[in-house]
Amino acid sequence: MMSDSKIQFDAKIQKALTTRREKGLQRSTQVFSHFSDNRISLSTSNATAESTPYINFSSNDYLGLAREPELISAWQQGLNLYGCGSSASPTVTGLSMAHQSLQDKLCEWLGYPRAVLFNSGFSANQALLFTLLDKHDHLIQDKLNHASLMEAGMLSPAPMSRFKHNDMNDLSCKLAALSLSQAKLVVSEGVFSMDGDVAPLNELSHQCQKHQAWLAIDDAHGLGVLGASGAGVTELLGIKPNILIVTFGKAVGLSGAAILCDESTGEFLNQFARHYVYSTAMPPAQAYAISYAITMIQQQTWRREKLIELAEILHESLSTLSGYRVTNTAIKPLICGSSQQAIDLSSYLKQKGMWVGAIRPPTVPANSARLRITLSSCHSPQQVSRLTQEIIQYYQLNKKSRGHD
Repeated sequence: MMSDSKIQFDAKIQKALTTRREKGLQRSTQVFSHFSDNRISLSTSNATAESTPYINFSSNDYLGLAREPELISAWQQGLNLYGCGSSASPTVTGLSMAHQSLQDKLCEWLGYPRAVLFNSGFSANQALLFTLLDKHDHLIQDKLNHASLMEAGMLSPAPMSRFKHNDMNDLSCKLAALSLSQAKLVVSEGVFSMDGDVAPLNELSHQCQKHQAWLAIDDAHGLGVLGASGAGVTELLGIKPNILIVTFGKAVGLSGAAILCDESTGEFLNQFARHYVYSTAMPPAQAYAISYAITMIQQQTWRREKLIELAEILHESLSTLSGYRVTNTAIKPLICGSSQQAIDLSSYLKQKGMWVGAIRPPTVPANSARLRITLSSCHSPQQVSRLTQEIIQYYQLNKKSRGHD
């Protein structure tokens, strides 16, 4: 006999899945058999068959480091030195010299006294908000912050409010309404992952100083890409927030994250952040490779220069499309409107050998489904030109039904 719980859970699961399918929002996870530079190949059921490779315009590997032989060799050297894993949490087995070297390198590069390492940006964001905030504090977030920040804010003990995206007047009003005696934390992304725009750090910093609030910036998509040395949006704009979160799974080409802060905040996180205390530390070989990648980012400025060149090619071709959004980053959104429109354009490009994912609600607001085009320094100018030509061709073929110029 089937239990009541089994019936109830099955009904809930099926209802949710059916609703998502009917709205055209169902996600699917593709399995890739091969990655090479900027190309990916789908896995096929026939073990002997080779699928057609796609040029990948959806990756966050902005500097092309993820498949860089020089960095692969560095990770292999780290494996030879330190083995595969770290065995336990930092509080149990301590940190290796590779971890300490990475922390020191991050502090020197980004200009902070302390760096605390985490296994992902998601865990770093949750650790920060869960640990730092209590019920007497107040959290204010940009409405377009990443899901990891929003979820952490909703689950933290502190009340949370949100200000309109990059709207400093709205932020000022919300800060002014709070008690001066109340500890306040303002959180924004440095580069917004779906829109590719940059937070107004000067104005954010001014508002936080005016209202005696702390400022935390998640620069996952700015690190490596922006600034003279690739140190991100804080280097680009010359502003140092109280707390800086960086991740290594985008332009750095690996995985993991770190929180940069002052000495006492770093020690506080080491003592009380459960994501740090109760998680196995990142493998020391990985920390070794991340340190090497940072040196590459600092020295190989041609990678950022190449991104600027590719962005100019893209902009010159797509600037007349009404859905195209101008950005100064490697993220180039093309707003399609409905989910189906985004899916149709994405499917058309796949037929032409280019992989550009359709981003739909709830990841982005309703009626703002889009192609999230991302550039990498391993793309060629010819590949970017081909992408733009196919997009323009698609809109020309669908001009009447889609209503685009």
